Amino acid sequence: MKRTINRMTAALLAAGCMVSALPNLATGAEVVEEAKDIYATDFEDGDVSRFTKRGDRDTSVIATDKDEDGNTFMTITERSNGWHGPQLSLDEICEPGVKYTVSLRARAEWYNDIKISLQYTAEGAEDASYTNLQSKTSQGEWVEFTDVKFSIPEGAHDVFVYMEASDKVNLYMDDFSLKTAPVYGIEQDVPGLKDVYADYFKIGGAVTADELAPQTTKDLILKHYNSITLGNELKPENMLDQAACQAAAAAGDETAVSVSLKGGARSILNFCRDNKIPVRGHVLVWHSQTPGWFFKEGYDPEGDWVDKETMLGRMENYIKGVFGVLDEEYPDVDFYAWDVVNEAFTDDGKPRTAGTYEENSNYSGWVGVFGDNSFIPYAFEYARKYARPETKLYYNDFNEYMQGKRNAIAEMATELHEKGVLDGIGMQSHLDVRTGSDAFPSVNVYEAALKKFAETGCDVQITELDATLDKNSEVTDELLEAQAQYYSDIMDAIVKYKDSVSAVVFWGTTDDMSWRAWGSPLLFNEDYTTKPCFKSIIDGIEYTVPETTEKPSEATTEATTEATTEAPSEDPTGDCIPPMSGDVNGDTEIDIMDVIVLNKYLLGSAELDDKQKEAADVDVSGEIDSTDSLNILKYVVEIITDFSEVR
Repeated sequence: MKRTINRMTAALLAAGCMVSALPNLATGAEVVEEAKDIYATDFEDGDVSRFTKRGDRDTSVIATDKDEDGNTFMTITERSNGWHGPQLSLDEICEPGVKYTVSLRARAEWYNDIKISLQYTAEGAEDASYTNLQSKTSQGEWVEFTDVKFSIPEGAHDVFVYMEASDKVNLYMDDFSLKTAPVYGIEQDVPGLKDVYADYFKIGGAVTADELAPQTTKDLILKHYNSITLGNELKPENMLDQAACQAAAAAGDETAVSVSLKGGARSILNFCRDNKIPVRGHVLVWHSQTPGWFFKEGYDPEGDWVDKETMLGRMENYIKGVFGVLDEEYPDVDFYAWDVVNEAFTDDGKPRTAGTYEENSNYSGWVGVFGDNSFIPYAFEYARKYARPETKLYYNDFNEYMQGKRNAIAEMATELHEKGVLDGIGMQSHLDVRTGSDAFPSVNVYEAALKKFAETGCDVQITELDATLDKNSEVTDELLEAQAQYYSDIMDAIVKYKDSVSAVVFWGTTDDMSWRAWGSPLLFNEDYTTKPCFKSIIDGIEYTVPETTEKPSEATTEATTEATTEAPSEDPTGDCIPPMSGDVNGDTEIDIMDVIVLNKYLLGSAELDDKQKEAADVDVSGEIDSTDSLNILKYVVEIITDFSEVR
């Protein structure tokens, strides 16, 4: 069945004008559980014993002091490294799968960046993982960290929240508090994105292990996405085992590469496996988040660059290792796509500068060894050799609409596609709505890149879509509407090339968890409610309603049989017909007037006869209530197609 979504808007507006007692179709920010206090201190009692130093090599001294007004605060002095500072153990007071917030005031002795971070050791991992939650600059004044959110992945242990700074300056903390965040439910009564676009392409999202931890996030993904990209967990820095690589090099093998899955990756892949969600693999060969030691002799960050032959051996063994461990541990997960090479070109279409990404985030260790981008064809040849036959292989990049980069990508992709080793091009699509209707890139420029890539004959996937609001502007209704219009125009351009596009993936779930959270770039607010940009990309789209797979229960079947075989009741015209479920006013049509009549009955301002009552009890619960009214409204606006769905 096809349906036009904007009919829902029209029906609701009409209903709202006629009667104010209609049920609210979208639940909005439904609070399932309120926030709860876990631990708080203002240090006025001088007790800092809950906070410890970050390991034996931490030289800091944690104590308290008073200001000129007699207020007590924590002091962190004698720090000899940026990571030195106070940490609070969460193992006994927090649990996985729950979203928490931490708030505090902090200041640095002089200009410095202060960070609130999370540390944990994932299940099955030997090394700890670290996540920066929020960073603020202090120039000697107090700065506020308010309700900074985090979650703990399943199976994690040795969990700490801590404060650090980018230099060795003295730090100060006050008014620390830890709470659970409010637990929200998702809006169930909006269409699922994957259903709306089922006739066009996959709709996916990127997620990290801690972002996935809350059940509400899982619910959001299951409703809207049929593709998942692991945000960080499959990147080289999280897959490589330096100690094992160094041991192999010491034994004389400079090309041996040891890879393993950490607990964070497993928690996401387990979720995908259990719910049969296809996965985009991200990423194999990349200059960023690939440690510099991987390119050096002896896997030593201070060593000399290895030669090309050695690096090709390492590349092949790394790619072979990644595919091998995933095939062994997750044979039932559909890795339908992989980003083989990521971000190899500058905006003018040239190779990156040689160097490690620790030196400069734009430098490339691959160029450091090869001198140019001649490593790209090898990466695709190795990926094709070891990937599953059904896995499609992509080159992925940002600013892909810049002319120099666009042309370089198209030329490279065409050549490798003709060789049969590259399947497609990934357009990251990190976009910007700057002020008012201004946006970068323009829709025309973006569509020109789509057209260019489609003409190569390669498949195209939109791999990391988000669109930030202007960081220098207050978030207003006007700006949100501009974002909505921009998203709508971009999606229209993508749909125009639907025959060449197989997936559209949004980079994240909710605004507050985005890597560009400052710009509110996604479709969902932090309370999981839909934004105007969500509505703008579904409005007017015709889509196929997914078939229900649930069989009616025996009780439902019996009730239905009885309803159709018992003696028919008399209708007002004297014709002998059975009542039609949902047709409350008896005019042989189910429309908004039936909702109005039922709501008047529920408010006590109208009466229903026996036949009308039977028609009104659409869920066959034996009671007529607001749930029946809501279900009839769902039928009117075509959210459901048969009342058996609510029985």
